[in-house]
Amino acid sequence: MKTFPTLVWLSLVMATASCASTGMSDADELATYRAHAGAPVRSFQFFGQINGWTPLGDSAVAVWTKPSEAWLLELSGRCPGIDFAPAITVTSQLNRVSAKFDKVVPLGSGTMDIPCQISEIRPLDVKAIKQAEKSARDQPAAGSSGT
Repeated sequence: MKTFPTLVWLSLVMATASCASTGMSDADELATYRAHAGAPVRSFQFFGQINGWTPLGDSAVAVWTKPSEAWLLELSGRCPGIDFAPAITVTSQLNRVSAKFDKVVPLGSGTMDIPCQISEIRPLDVKAIKQAEKSARDQPAAGSSGT
């Protein structure tokens, strides 16, 4: 893999088991995040480090830059290993992540850590997502009778 000295590689070691905690399927969770995402932006700036991430199937990931600030990163096609990687790396330039330039790399998933290009970045409404996930957790499981 070719390296660029001006890029800053961010190691993210916080894996989030959001699907297990919400009871939503990958498709439902991705649909929830997309429903609560704003218009696409060219890039986002962060200070310090990315605080966490959530895999959303094999072609999208949400990253948190602050507890109340997150971004939906849509990837160019399928990204092998992203949905079960224990960690990811996100490239940036001067703490700015840009669509169509920067990449997400799944780490430690048994794949060859293949970089996946970010095709689109959208800001997320974190409060609305938390509420939707809470509602999904609070709904009784389909088919249960409660008796």
